Amino acid sequence: MADLSFYISPLSEEIREEGRVEGRAQGRAQGRAQGRAEAILLILGARGIDVTEATREKVTTCRDPELLRQWLTRTVLATTAEEIFGEEAPADR
Repeated sequence: MADLSFYISPLSEEIREEGRVEGRAQGRAQGRAQGRAEAILLILGARGIDVTEATREKVTTCRDPELLRQWLTRTVLATTAEEIFGEEAPADR
């Protein structure tokens, strides 16, 4: 019979806990990204700014919470959806 003691050892539990912590951190980052993407589209819609399918896809597929934060900030003053991606967006001036 195989020795299975490793699976109940403190080292094994420590490794599992590290995996759980990493998984929770990744989940929070994904949640932030998704929330920011939804906020961008919601604000653009509330302001009556047309959003193309390409723009919608670019926003919803982005997984970088910091980039989405920048876009979200720009969304407040943008006059077109495409402005949120540009270098010379109103929030950058």
